[in-house]
Amino acid sequence: MVPLNRVIDRPIILGIVGDSATGKSTIADGIAEILGPDRVTVICSDDYHRYSRVERAENKLSALDPRANYIDILEQHIRALRKGHAILKPIYNHDGGTLDAPEYIEPKEYVIIEGLLGYSSRSIRTLYDVRVYLEPLEALRIEWKIKRDTGKRGHTVEGVMQALEKRKYDTVNFIQPQRTYADIIVQFYPPEGYSTETGGTLNVRHTLRPTLPHPDLTPILDADKPNGLQRRLARDVDGKPVDVLEVAGSVDADQAKAAEDLLWDLMPEARHLRANVGKRPQEKDSLTISHPIALSQLVIAYHLVKAAMGVYAI
Repeated sequence: MVPLNRVIDRPIILGIVGDSATGKSTIADGIAEILGPDRVTVICSDDYHRYSRVERAENKLSALDPRANYIDILEQHIRALRKGHAILKPIYNHDGGTLDAPEYIEPKEYVIIEGLLGYSSRSIRTLYDVRVYLEPLEALRIEWKIKRDTGKRGHTVEGVMQALEKRKYDTVNFIQPQRTYADIIVQFYPPEGYSTETGGTLNVRHTLRPTLPHPDLTPILDADKPNGLQRRLARDVDGKPVDVLEVAGSVDADQAKAAEDLLWDLMPEARHLRANVGKRPQEKDSLTISHPIALSQLVIAYHLVKAAMGVYAI
């Protein structure tokens, strides 16, 4: 394994937060492939559920409610990982809804914490070097959740829809407020006229907040290619100014490659890691490359490399 140049000698921590079935694992896995699995520890914060599925039902709590999770233990573990210490991570078995035996985890150069409630307290939010929030179009998220939960977790479509209805309050009150604390908000959505698209030709919108110095992609942006890559100034939902990067699912391969080339040129410390990534959400075994997903993963990986170089360490 070729070592990466680093200034910061502790693990760099990335947070990826979003509602159920927003593509968190897909993004996390892709970033790990870019940086190298030997350098990345991926942890699902949903393993910190306090109760089994049966116990949550008895207590009338959903997994989205902080009261149903050991947020304090998650915070302790992230602090330990930042210091390079190993942890005994709990395991939540999604198949049976049970709490299994804990797992011994050692931090690597980069640690990705992905899950529902990673930004749910002020003190835990300070532990991340980079914070990402995923918010695909809601109709798209529902399609992803139905496909995942019926195909991999044995649920029925009716059961999934009932669970979504029961969780609406918790989504609005516990999950969505965490968007406020992200450096990057990633939103996948279908192209105009293709509302049923759920895979490789989805568009993606990155809301880039000024809490991080984002890469300058100006040299490869082309105003004459509206169906490619575009960057513009905008106002976020809170009225604050942000940059918005749009990547169309129909972006041509040449412009996508130009964006990838530029991003790799901007992080020479890691250029030798270059790989072809970008698997579709919910289709991790597919060899089809989605340029919006690949570029999303690469932009986030760029920030992790720069954090390791001390560009904006906390």
